Amino acid sequence: MEGLKLSDAELMVYIHPSQSRNVYKAICRQLSSLLFQYDETFDGVLLAYDLTVGSKQAKILAGLAPYFGVRVNTKLLLFDPKPNSLVEGKILKVSLESIHVVVLGFSAAVITDVDIREEFKYRMKDGEGRFVSRSDKGHVLKGGTMLRLQVQSFDAEVMHIAGSLLAANTGCVKWLEKKNGEALHMDRDRKRRKLAYTQVGET
Repeated sequence: MEGLKLSDAELMVYIHPSQSRNVYKAICRQLSSLLFQYDETFDGVLLAYDLTVGSKQAKILAGLAPYFGVRVNTKLLLFDPKPNSLVEGKILKVSLESIHVVVLGFSAAVITDVDIREEFKYRMKDGEGRFVSRSDKGHVLKGGTMLRLQVQSFDAEVMHIAGSLLAANTGCVKWLEKKNGEALHMDRDRKRRKLAYTQVGET
């Protein structure tokens, strides 16, 4: 999925003297407090981290409670979806006007009807709304479907994605992967036939 990136960063983490007995735990606590929030320093939403303490030496800050700074080497997994990138999420709700999706379990995405390509027609079945492809009835978008959508914008403050299904490479992930697999299989068959005809011609 696009929008995910790994980043190496060297950080200075400041620890209260009362936490000096277990510095590693104190560092993890501070970094964990930043999870699933957009941070301008990291230029993305922190999803996970791995760290090593760079040095046993610490920098003491002057003050009534002299905090000490510890240099930490980190590997960060960040989420920062750019416009036109492709992300995937689970459909929570489908209505005539919109499709509501959750991405990575924390970011809400909404696709309004004007951003759903005309190929899809809204239908009701067993009291549940869904969009069904006019060209392939097996391509269905309903609650629980894993959806690949194109990002139009990302509001980092509220973790909200405005999405689109206008591009042909968006839709049900399972259906798209099946079609891609079929296309690759057909391409391999075409190449094998071409190679066979070439060999016959040479003989």
